[in-house]
Amino acid sequence: MAASPAPEPPRRSGAETRAAIRRVALELFTASGYEATSMREIAEALGIKKASLYYHFAGKEDIVRSLFDQRGSEAEELLAWIDTQPRTPELAKAAVLRWVESFSIDKLHGIRFLTANPLLVRTLATQTDNRIGSALAALVDALTELLPRRTPVDVLQLRMALLSINAAVDASARGDFSDADILRTARHMAATVMDELLARQGEVESGR
Repeated sequence: MAASPAPEPPRRSGAETRAAIRRVALELFTASGYEATSMREIAEALGIKKASLYYHFAGKEDIVRSLFDQRGSEAEELLAWIDTQPRTPELAKAAVLRWVESFSIDKLHGIRFLTANPLLVRTLATQTDNRIGSALAALVDALTELLPRRTPVDVLQLRMALLSINAAVDASARGDFSDADILRTARHMAATVMDELLARQGEVESGR
């Protein structure tokens, strides 16, 4: 009896393919170095033709830029969600946690790569419109407007809560921490910082 042909791998959507390319590319960039990794190696690791890879990304820099675009889009989506919610100080905490909880293990890898390659990040930032930076600045402004009191310390505390995932990644650089530990700790830190900030805001509203 003739052997049955091997089943073809399931077809990915365009978004799924781009996400897989980002994931595999970051793994190779981390293991072998950004400069040493070729597009051919990325395609081979994915099991696709190099032409298919170039259909989604023009090159390695384009893959890295897509990390900025991805987070920029997510920040813009969070801003749109905020606009649909009742304008209360508690919304600031809900939005901060929504942002922190949007980070997956794959996105942690992206943060690690960008942190380890500051020169590349600065170069790409000067070549683009810095979409993530603009979106995050707009997000901070929108959340700040929800606070009854807006001292420099209050705004700084809000920013620290929003960037708790970055702080957790930096703090875990020298230690045996799982990605789940980092994500869980970042959320706890963000919630704790926002709880303290909102408690202080409540005292302002009550006139104490």
